Amino acid sequence: MAKSNQKIDKRKFMLQAIDVMNQSIQEPRDDKVSPKVGAVLIKSNGDIETAFRGELREGDHAEFTLLERKNRATPLEGSILFATLEPCAPGARRHPKLGCAERIVNARIKKVYIGVEDPDPTVDRKGIQYLLDNDVDVEMFDADLQDVIWKANETFKEQAEKRAKEVKQKKKQIVLSNKEKAEPNANLNDISEEQVNNFISKANLGVTYGSEDFIRIFTQLGLLEMVNKIIKPTGIGLLLFGKRPQLAYQHALIRATYKKDGKEDIKTIEGPLVTQADKIQSWYETKIGSSIDRSQVQRKVVYDYPLVVFREAIVNAIVHRDYDIEGAPIYFEINDDAIIIKSPGYPVAPIKLEQIISFNAPSLSRNPKIMYVFDQLELVEQRGLGFQTIKELPTVHGLPLPIVTFEEPYLVMTFPRSSESVKKVSNVPGIEELNEEELAGYDWVKLKGEVSTSMYADHFGFKNKKAQRHLRKMRDLNIIKDNEEPNNSSNYRYVFNSED
Repeated sequence: MAKSNQKIDKRKFMLQAIDVMNQSIQEPRDDKVSPKVGAVLIKSNGDIETAFRGELREGDHAEFTLLERKNRATPLEGSILFATLEPCAPGARRHPKLGCAERIVNARIKKVYIGVEDPDPTVDRKGIQYLLDNDVDVEMFDADLQDVIWKANETFKEQAEKRAKEVKQKKKQIVLSNKEKAEPNANLNDISEEQVNNFISKANLGVTYGSEDFIRIFTQLGLLEMVNKIIKPTGIGLLLFGKRPQLAYQHALIRATYKKDGKEDIKTIEGPLVTQADKIQSWYETKIGSSIDRSQVQRKVVYDYPLVVFREAIVNAIVHRDYDIEGAPIYFEINDDAIIIKSPGYPVAPIKLEQIISFNAPSLSRNPKIMYVFDQLELVEQRGLGFQTIKELPTVHGLPLPIVTFEEPYLVMTFPRSSESVKKVSNVPGIEELNEEELAGYDWVKLKGEVSTSMYADHFGFKNKKAQRHLRKMRDLNIIKDNEEPNNSSNYRYVFNSED
């Protein structure tokens, strides 16, 4: 059996957890659908055990079944757990029951791979945060497998989001952001009734602004809070729907700059977050080059950099930035060589910068409540799509992938506007030595992570000799590396060097 200190095939166990998940037994009740959840435990001695929801008793969580029913007397210190759904946080279950995240910590499990976050925006990511706060190493499932899990739990997800609008507020156990608290210098008069009513309509909340039901639901969603018998917007509520949230949070804006012929046109985008994406898009459309496509019966404007990609990138910046970093707005710049977006905040744990750089980061929200509101307003792509539009830049639009860096406190995405521009804006030494075909090959290796010569040749329709020439050149320039297998081995691969 494999020892715990040996490298494990994490993809294999993610797939096993999903297979186990599909055996979950639905509770015999009509009012709600229970989630399908699977768990795989790799014990420190190499033994492997699995569990699924409802396996031994109706309604029992998969983690509870695995840790308490199957291994109550077994030392699990140093074990590794794979679970398809975020373990429930402290306070999620009725006293004296412990949340699954607490059981994992108590069992001294060293690492947990989590499939998807809890879809309820009122508890989303708090089980993960509890594990991190207690020194458990956490990693998310691969993005494509997250999509499989969401599809299997589609009805559960819809009902969980609906319950968030209806259930009475529970005491918060874990705080993800200071903005979850009531803003002491604001009141309901600072909220835009127009924007709130638009959200009420789009989210089908069925309440009237200012009514008791409105107060109850918006409190449950974490957008309002009762303080000394006075209803106040939380920081998140004010950011999303405030008439002028920048009076309280001066950094919650976008500084946009257009550089052309040595001149700069500067624009500041303010107002509630729910309006910022449309405002910056309108400004973008006036600055970026465009032409008329007459190939179809219906003429349309075509921009020299695809609007759909810009839209996804800027909305991601608004939704996922760290609003607790004071004095740090989003910076947006258009110049002749690139489009640059600087968003405050290091990738939220357990997402790693290397996963963002290669556009293979799993889906996880820094700001679940903001994400939920944007989702209801159809301002953001559905959960789980991640960087899909951006990853399609080379194949759909014939453009290079963006370059991702971190410049404290900003995550920076630089979108080169042409292959030649890559050589000017890239931070990778030696990339200026690549021709246009090789640059496209480098982008493909970045997306795949690890490739063989035959895979590269098949993808681009090259002969093996040409593919090998490209890959060896990139390796010799230290732009990519190899997996240190012998050159003549069938297992020899070229690997994207995310450390650059």
